[in-house]
Amino acid sequence: MNKLFLSLLLSTTISFASVINGVAITVNDEPITLYDIEQTAKQNNVDKNQAASALIDKALYEQLVKKHNITADIFDVNEYIEKLAATNNMDVYTFKSVIKQKYPNYSIFEEEAKSAVLRQKLIQKIVKGQLNVATDEDMELYYENNKDQFTTANSFDIVKYTSTNKASLISALKSPLLVPNDVERTPQTLQTSEIPPQLQYLLTETKVNSFTPIFTADRKFTAIFITKKSGQSTIAFENVKGKIFNDLMKLREKKYLKEYFEKEKLTADIKIVR
Repeated sequence: MNKLFLSLLLSTTISFASVINGVAITVNDEPITLYDIEQTAKQNNVDKNQAASALIDKALYEQLVKKHNITADIFDVNEYIEKLAATNNMDVYTFKSVIKQKYPNYSIFEEEAKSAVLRQKLIQKIVKGQLNVATDEDMELYYENNKDQFTTANSFDIVKYTSTNKASLISALKSPLLVPNDVERTPQTLQTSEIPPQLQYLLTETKVNSFTPIFTADRKFTAIFITKKSGQSTIAFENVKGKIFNDLMKLREKKYLKEYFEKEKLTADIKIVR
């Protein structure tokens, strides 16, 4: 009896697995399984039709990348990160420190950067001058319509920690009440209008009662602990112009790709299996 039950259970499990892993759609002979659709719907909180559509787009995208022999190596990724840092008025070291605060697993950010590089290279292949480059007028209009995205505090109450010894500074950040002798601790109030864009970005991105990443200033290792943020003001257009340009071009690229893939779907060999 037990053997019969086990046999029935195994056959049911195998049958169920074959249904879950069964091919639901093929895109130019590339399979998309029922499991793929189920997982995508669950992860993105969308219905199965939307999940299937997204997976078809993904398959077409990957096929185009392969067709055009597009790749992205570590040098491409590093160059992309350097440009991102410059856009935010930061050096690469400081920018990476900020990113590591937001991404506990830095490799996830690197994968996202690699995907962005591949997308940009593909767009360069298929756009061929058809994408309008954002003008100063475009950027100013975007800035005026989205000022809530470019706000910062009027002033910051901080405690500045500096040292010529990075290990001592790291120790002070871990235990702020036990500051080594070679670490200087200075309370200050900084007015936003008087601080450079790079520091302004760091202070804006760092939460109250938290340290900024370590950076170098005046030949010393420096970190800032924010105790209070007061008031609110809009960051000057010139200080966010680079970021606005990137944001606008990303929106245009996304729109162009969406329209492009809608046309690709009309000629692609897409079959609904089940």
